[in-house]
Amino acid sequence: MRHLNALALLALTASPALADVGQVLDAQVLPGTAAFAEASTALATAAAADCRPAAVTDAWNAAFDAWLAIGHLRMGPQELAALTIAFWPDGRNSGRRTLARMIEGEDAMGTDASDFAQVSAAARGLYALETMLYDPDFASYEAGSYSCTLVQVMAQDLASQAAALDLAWREDFAPALRSAGSPDNAQFLSANEAERAIFTQLHGGVEFNADQRLGQPMGTPDRPRPTRAETWRAGRSQRNIELSMAAIQAMAQSLAGHSVEAVDSAFSAAAYFGAGIEDPAFQDVEDPQARFRLESWQGRIRAAGDALIVHIGEEMGIAPGFNSLDGD
Repeated sequence: MRHLNALALLALTASPALADVGQVLDAQVLPGTAAFAEASTALATAAAADCRPAAVTDAWNAAFDAWLAIGHLRMGPQELAALTIAFWPDGRNSGRRTLARMIEGEDAMGTDASDFAQVSAAARGLYALETMLYDPDFASYEAGSYSCTLVQVMAQDLASQAAALDLAWREDFAPALRSAGSPDNAQFLSANEAERAIFTQLHGGVEFNADQRLGQPMGTPDRPRPTRAETWRAGRSQRNIELSMAAIQAMAQSLAGHSVEAVDSAFSAAAYFGAGIEDPAFQDVEDPQARFRLESWQGRIRAAGDALIVHIGEEMGIAPGFNSLDGD
């Protein structure tokens, strides 16, 4: 997980930071948290009307799309909220096992949204709902069943989390970022600290796309792990990366205050290589040619991260060699 204490490791140059925190908040972050809250509410409404997968998956996909616009931000209220909204990777399938136990025993916590908040993080949020909606071992439930009620409760829980997250950004964390350096701001002691906090999240999001969203299913050449791909059952592993990279690029432009040609070119190159992927769920990774395409995309994504450092980060006073994951 990316933490704000990683900021202490940033090496500073003599040049001043050139960044627009307010534009990032107004153009991307706050519209993004609001859109995620709205999409999650729509998901809960759809599930309440008809809990069956065919009636819910479109709303679930819309909520997931909305999350990806802000999902790379693991700071402030989102640092902890992300654990229960988007618990992944889950290498031990703990969420799936917890859901199976709840269904088998018809656990009462699965019938009430306030009680459900006590359930393991792995069994809450977007990924747990993917299991219920797409996993053949879970998705054959009928209206009126325990699983039906569980899905409705899970969707309601997600909507509550999304609304709370949006409120926390608007009332607490966004004002703290805007007022960085003011005498009564104990979170951000200078404007530069707030700017670098956001940059850390952008660069970390790129690394997460390369190292986790691609690295997990790629595994090693001798041992690829296709079923570790993110949301592979829903067939949207590729889409997740594409949407995440687009959101990071937009935030980077806002942070810089203008479009940066070298950064845009690097992100465009990554998008071009991503468009060449044939299986959107990465289930063909055992094929050498498919693996080569994923490796090529991964390299272009990492190059986009390098471009962020060189063409935006350095102007903000962040030295080459910066790693957003250092110190975790």
